[in-house]
Amino acid sequence: MKKILLLFFILVGIYSNAAEVDSTWIRKNYTKKEVYIPMRDGVKLFTSLYIPKSSKETHPFLLTRTPYSCSPYGENNFSAYWNNYRKEYFKEGYIVVIQDVRGKYMSEGQFEDVRPFNAAKKGKEIDEASDTYDTVEWLLKNISGNNGNVGVFGISYPGFYSTMAAASSHPAIKAVSPQAPVTNWFIGDDFHHNGAFFQMDAFNFYSAVGWGFGAPHPKPTTEHTASVGFSVDDNYKYYLEQGSLKNLTKLTGDTIAFWSEMMEHPDYDDWWQARDARNATKNLNPAMLWVGGLFDAEDCWGAWNAYKAAEENNPGKEFNAIVEGPWSHGQWAANDGTHHGNIQFPTNTSLYFQQNFEIPFFNYFLKGKGDVSQIAEANIYITGADEWKSFTQWPPKNKVDKTMFLQADGKLTDTEPNLENSFSSYISDPAKPVPYEENVHLNRTREYMSNDQRFAARRPDVLVFQTDILKEDVTVTGNILADIVTSISTTDADFVVKIIDVFPDDFSYEETSNDSENTYPMGAYQMLVRGEVFRGRYRNSFEKPAAFEPGQVDEVKFELPSIAHCFKTGHRIMVQVQSSWFPLVDRNPQQFVDIYHCNETDFVKSEIKIYHEKNKASKIILPVLN
Repeated sequence: MKKILLLFFILVGIYSNAAEVDSTWIRKNYTKKEVYIPMRDGVKLFTSLYIPKSSKETHPFLLTRTPYSCSPYGENNFSAYWNNYRKEYFKEGYIVVIQDVRGKYMSEGQFEDVRPFNAAKKGKEIDEASDTYDTVEWLLKNISGNNGNVGVFGISYPGFYSTMAAASSHPAIKAVSPQAPVTNWFIGDDFHHNGAFFQMDAFNFYSAVGWGFGAPHPKPTTEHTASVGFSVDDNYKYYLEQGSLKNLTKLTGDTIAFWSEMMEHPDYDDWWQARDARNATKNLNPAMLWVGGLFDAEDCWGAWNAYKAAEENNPGKEFNAIVEGPWSHGQWAANDGTHHGNIQFPTNTSLYFQQNFEIPFFNYFLKGKGDVSQIAEANIYITGADEWKSFTQWPPKNKVDKTMFLQADGKLTDTEPNLENSFSSYISDPAKPVPYEENVHLNRTREYMSNDQRFAARRPDVLVFQTDILKEDVTVTGNILADIVTSISTTDADFVVKIIDVFPDDFSYEETSNDSENTYPMGAYQMLVRGEVFRGRYRNSFEKPAAFEPGQVDEVKFELPSIAHCFKTGHRIMVQVQSSWFPLVDRNPQQFVDIYHCNETDFVKSEIKIYHEKNKASKIILPVLN
């Protein structure tokens, strides 16, 4: 009986503790304050603070700097933190700080996209690192009851500002977690992948569907900027009818400065290189926890590569860890991490991240509470196997590169071809580009990163190569290398390589509360594990593009962002190769012209040959975990 009563009181205590952190509890225990914090050049940044009323202990700061507004505005208007896991930080007594970055919403000054980091600032010179430094300095001096420790985190663009915060070298910043951090907008994040322009994301972000992100900010405002909108709820039709990119530029008008700048910097020149956030990853003092999603459609590249740069630039750093889970952009901060599109997971992976990685990380380094022994160097969820794995480095030490060759009969094997004059070919027609998704919709989906590729495999302009049915599990952990030997009939082309898990014909998920409404036919499902595009003109250098010689055999070699996936026994590994991915990626005219200013008449068909012959063998290299 005593044990039953004890269990009852424990459960009541747990329930009460969880239930009390609602809107009433936060308003009762916290005060919201809005202030303008002066920067070294005199510009003032609007900042919202949620400050604990309790003085029983001192409190750490948890700061997020954002270009997306720290709304709701007004000291009586509280953000609904009680609806997500961040209520845990209120339970722990953090001083929660959100700031509109320079030139956005209620802050003064001039906004600059991915403002370059300046390691040699003098006097009143500023960058995002100095704005963070000045903010922290003000908070420490003006907000009483703080314990002198500051943590910084944010997702996506706020992830970029988190990287810059780590680079500020303020001694009070003890822990930083850049999550899906914008890192390089030419090589792999958001608006370009390997030089290919992700027109749908860029146009949507800067001009359309309510974002209007790049519009002028002449004075502080709480309002969003109006957008140009769309004429039809069908992105394939809309972007095809717009024709060349210069017609999208006409729609943005003269006011979207960064769009115009991108159009004038088609190659990876000094302007782009200065905007690489990896420049700010040297001499990092805080503990770092990089976070990313394996199915992040926006900043998958940034988390992996910013972490890698921090590792290389800070040898011997005590705490520089990465967490990668089976998530879309920011899904780790959501309440539901049980699935990505049609792909189901047996547990709530988002909740696992919050309870086992992020909250313990900040509690340990900012409050001296608990420990971080469960956080390894690399904490990776292996999709397919559906399990978390810990590694002492990434990629893992015990991975072995396995070469898989594209074969004339559509097979994918580890045997090098011994044929003469052997290739597969297709006609890439800009008037009928390969869609990135099967369904008709307007906004770019998050689910495309793991969606079924059967629709593409049935097209004549998509080449398909696959293994026999696997007789044992194959776990791939790290960057896949695509090495495509090709010739084209024109002077330029794009190459899209997709790594796909082909499910057994009789596959289905067991019905659970998580997937009971999922009726998609999963038998023979072709799950996109990783897809990537490469603009062929950059095969030798991103800085110096080069035309193809029509009909001449050439090599296009590039890395796909890291994966962590187990191809299970009974499945197949498939590779698809194509030359368009529309309208996700802008159409390549397939001529060596200025793509950002060319005419519709510049678009031509191209015959693409992919070779699988002796000494001209196209292949992929898989980092297989031993």
